[in-house]
Amino acid sequence: MSYTRENQTEARALEDFESTIEKAIKKVGARKENELCKYIPMTTGGYMHHFTLKKMKRRDPKELLNLITRFILSPQAPSSIAPKQRAPRGSRKKKDLPTLSKSQIEQMIALARNANAKEILALLTPKKSLTAIKKELIQSIRQERIDEGLWQNFVEAVSLG
Repeated sequence: MSYTRENQTEARALEDFESTIEKAIKKVGARKENELCKYIPMTTGGYMHHFTLKKMKRRDPKELLNLITRFILSPQAPSSIAPKQRAPRGSRKKKDLPTLSKSQIEQMIALARNANAKEILALLTPKKSLTAIKKELIQSIRQERIDEGLWQNFVEAVSLG
């Protein structure tokens, strides 16, 4: 007998939960449940992520109900939260910078070496691992050519490593 009462109370609680969500959806004029996220602030800034909403709905419905009541149902006009600022992505290229070909970059590196501009050289030359520098140095020795810049890179890599 107590088993059926527990089922009835759980069913009633679920119905209350669903009806509260429906009220909140209607109040903000949303079409989907996920749109409620934009009205629930997070401590880290911005609004709640829709994955967090779904997780709270499964794991902690009472807390979610509390948040919905506090931020959506209680205020006269619930306010939409501004999204959290995102870090800029690396794929976004600056449009004002010229794109240079590999040969143009090599020419700039050669000019910087001739001018003994170490700061510019450090900016233009990609950082290579010690093993990559060793490999290039051995290849240049086998080809009987001397590359002072490569030797300097090797010396710096050994001293730093």
